[in-house]
Amino acid sequence: MYSIEVKDLTKRYGDFTAVDHISFKVEKGEIFGLLGPNGAGKTTTIKMLTGLTPPTEGDAIVSGFSVKEKPIEVKSRIGWISSEVILDDDLTAWENLEIQARLTGVKNWKERSLDLLKYFGIAEFKDRKTGKFSTGMRKKLEVSMALLNSPEVIFMDEPTIGLDVNTRATMWNLIREINRDYQVTILLTTHYMEEADSLCSKIGIINKGKIIALGSPEELKSRYGGDMIEIELKEKDKLKFDIQNAIISDSRVRIKVNNAESSLMDIIKAIGDNNIKTVRIQKSSLDTVFINLTGGSIEEQDFDARKFYAMIRRARR
Repeated sequence: MYSIEVKDLTKRYGDFTAVDHISFKVEKGEIFGLLGPNGAGKTTTIKMLTGLTPPTEGDAIVSGFSVKEKPIEVKSRIGWISSEVILDDDLTAWENLEIQARLTGVKNWKERSLDLLKYFGIAEFKDRKTGKFSTGMRKKLEVSMALLNSPEVIFMDEPTIGLDVNTRATMWNLIREINRDYQVTILLTTHYMEEADSLCSKIGIINKGKIIALGSPEELKSRYGGDMIEIELKEKDKLKFDIQNAIISDSRVRIKVNNAESSLMDIIKAIGDNNIKTVRIQKSSLDTVFINLTGGSIEEQDFDARKFYAMIRRARR
């Protein structure tokens, strides 16, 4: 059973195509990651899937309803955590929850809010202004607000951007916990490779508005990645073997293989263990996948934010 079914979803602003006929499915209870550089189309996709902006073409079924035909029904069944601050620092945690409850039409919000605050361990601070909350506490309150209307799906748009390492790890744990304990489907966008690898059971890689790869982290690494074996030789002149994908530089041999563990012994035998000084294995990663698919790392993908948004404004006139 699918919580989200996307078919040929497209968004254009004038002559510019921000999202280009993307299709994917998210199973119920899954954590799905939409991975890509800034400007790839992640946030635009989220806005269409949450009913905030209509698609130009295509459609998506979220919690059983079309985002094109029934956006209000979709909104009532989802939660959303933005990369931007959504808390009012001049209000208490309780007051922020009350506003969220009124906006989403939650009637039993007091009972629900207290249960959520207890779950996240911040109930004792419900009457404290959120401006005095730590970053970790703020994230817990944001997640509480997203869960207030008992959503079937939660959308998280780069939820850990700008966070330090410790707070990011705390957020990862929160995402895993609510996925497990509340049985909620999560779709998150990120450009952090390690975040997608750690959290997601399935990943869609989006670049320049198109889905260029889809699968589990292991499937993507197996299909588009590859391990690297680096061997430092005692004597380069004694190397007398020819192996596919081997790169020889000074006294080092670097060999790209599908699986290092299954290939290592054959390579050692071919070289001769008496001529091996050190062996180093670099496992395939989503960074490797992204480089192989796009020709550059995710940080190297160019995105001029001012130029992009100026183009959007012109298209809307």
